[in-house]
Amino acid sequence: MEPELTEKAVQYLRHLEKFDFASMRAMCADTATVWHNDGKGEQTIEANLEQLEQMSSGGGVVALRYEITRQFQKPDEVLQQHVLHINMPDGSGTELPVAMYFGFKDGLIDRIEEYANMMPPDEGNVSGDS
Repeated sequence: MEPELTEKAVQYLRHLEKFDFASMRAMCADTATVWHNDGKGEQTIEANLEQLEQMSSGGGVVALRYEITRQFQKPDEVLQQHVLHINMPDGSGTELPVAMYFGFKDGLIDRIEEYANMMPPDEGNVSGDS
């Protein structure tokens, strides 16, 4: 088991915070895929990075910060939880709780799965009942 895999997962996100897409791509295998729980299926790493670049260059997001709360590691796998802090051009911001899986092959990221809760919790409805 490679102890630095958790550090690689963090470094990938730190590159995203800087909108350094070339460094993100360099950390990934040629066959890398990305999946989100948005129902749209898998993407190639190139398609995912292009989408992220458009999000940042199109004026939609001015800053990202990942607050990592937990990490778990198995051979060639890292699972982590974090809070994604997003800042918008108008000064507004939001926080998203996220779980992210990184699969590694030969020390490179080969698979990313991201589970994000896009709906903020209803503070007045803790039990989930309507």
